[in-house]
Amino acid sequence: MNDRSPFRCGPEKQRGKAESRGAGVAPAVFLPRGSTLNTRSRRLPHWEVKEAVYFVTFRLADSLPSKALQKVIFQREDIPATAKQMNRTLMPSERTKEDQLRARRIEKVLDAGEGECFLRNPKVAQIVVNVLKEFDGSRYLLFAWCVLPNHVHVLFQTIGNASLANILHSWKSYSAKVANGILGRNCEFWQREYHDRLVRNAEEFERLVRYVMENPSSAGLRKWPWVWSSE
Repeated sequence: MNDRSPFRCGPEKQRGKAESRGAGVAPAVFLPRGSTLNTRSRRLPHWEVKEAVYFVTFRLADSLPSKALQKVIFQREDIPATAKQMNRTLMPSERTKEDQLRARRIEKVLDAGEGECFLRNPKVAQIVVNVLKEFDGSRYLLFAWCVLPNHVHVLFQTIGNASLANILHSWKSYSAKVANGILGRNCEFWQREYHDRLVRNAEEFERLVRYVMENPSSAGLRKWPWVWSSE
């Protein structure tokens, strides 16, 4: 683990633990000392903690066709339906499993290369990379990222009062404007929502770094240049 890792030993990196309280509540998260967990919700729930470590995925607007999305939604209902048949509420562990299954199914669809895949264009991919690097060290610390043909993964830690929502907005709004200019189009570029998760411990952090670095290869992209980690 390198010096940039947020989980290196030392009192400045100690974490408290947020209790998991059931469906709709964040899982146990190792929080920076003195921080509180804030919940924000649009179509998806987002849990924000000051100076926490996040793994974020955002994707192109056409990357998940409605047919594929409906299949994911149908599959996601299996666990809640089973709980309902047994006349009981969904357990926290089942909710976590449900969310993990949904994320994996969506990732499988994305890796298949659905949509126009505008990020295959080197000029467009470079714009996204430049945007990610712009405030590295001032608003956030980057640990790993990969820009795939139709989606982006980023592992990072917020700094100071910089919020997850504002960081994602700046990445997406500027890159969309420039990318559309390069492509000669005037349409929605990114899907409005994004998927984020709070990183809970060093083991999960290391696993996500490996995931990001290996994702191009697992998606069948050989010698893919748009991938990086600080390790």
